[in-house]
Amino acid sequence: MDAHAAAHGHEDHAHPTPGLYGKIAAVLFVLTALEVLAFEVGRRPDWPMHALIEPLVVPILLILSAAKFALVAMFYMHLKQDSKLFSNLFVWPLIIAAAIILALIVLHAYWIKASF
Repeated sequence: MDAHAAAHGHEDHAHPTPGLYGKIAAVLFVLTALEVLAFEVGRRPDWPMHALIEPLVVPILLILSAAKFALVAMFYMHLKQDSKLFSNLFVWPLIIAAAIILALIVLHAYWIKASF
């Protein structure tokens, strides 16, 4: 460990190689292609599997986009190599925000149902 790393409390972390970044980019490309495919199948009644995919388009898109977000945050934002403190400061507010949004959606659905 050099003097700079010791002074700032950095440990030696294995940073991803360019090859790993290429693999992550390929996975992100495939996930994006799957998102486009799910959207297109869901909106075109003449395509095969439309009846199966159409009611699931939004959950499929949410899951795929969450996977892409996690990959980008872990590798391109270097959260995987950073201290767990930074990861927790980044992830926990997202979990809290998602829980609040989900609670508001449920509350709104209940309110709509109760008003009719």
